[in-house]
Amino acid sequence: MAAPAADGRTLAAPGQYLSFALGGESYGIDIMKVQEIRSYETPTRMPNTTGFLLGVVNLRGVVVPIIDLRLRFACPSAEITPSTVVIVIDLGDRVVGVVVDAVRDVVTLEADMVRAAPGMSATLDANAISGLAQVGERMLILLDIEALLGDVAPVDGSAA
Repeated sequence: MAAPAADGRTLAAPGQYLSFALGGESYGIDIMKVQEIRSYETPTRMPNTTGFLLGVVNLRGVVVPIIDLRLRFACPSAEITPSTVVIVIDLGDRVVGVVVDAVRDVVTLEADMVRAAPGMSATLDANAISGLAQVGERMLILLDIEALLGDVAPVDGSAA
């Protein structure tokens, strides 16, 4: 069970997290939200979309919006490399793909490994950080992927 942080946000729950690289940092998302990991394919661009929404791909008959998290987080580089992948996220009512630099591994976090992120700003992205965890020599930034992608409208225009 996730515990509340001092600022009222919910800390990441213990469990397994998919870790990935993004702009030189390590991030983690709850493995239960991950539907699959795919190699990068150029999406079909949609008109009048925000800069981080690259377009859509057809995933076995489902139109999936593709978000570049590197652009969303204002990383200095968002080049496509051989290690660039799309993590397909199941948000329950919709599926979204997120582009990351590389997938690292799956880590198991115990409750005592998760710490609250220091309060930095009231932006959506800061609110989407559900904790920090030290994993070996690296600090893992744990994301609340639902909070992070909550403002991404479904491609067909229906309500989320």
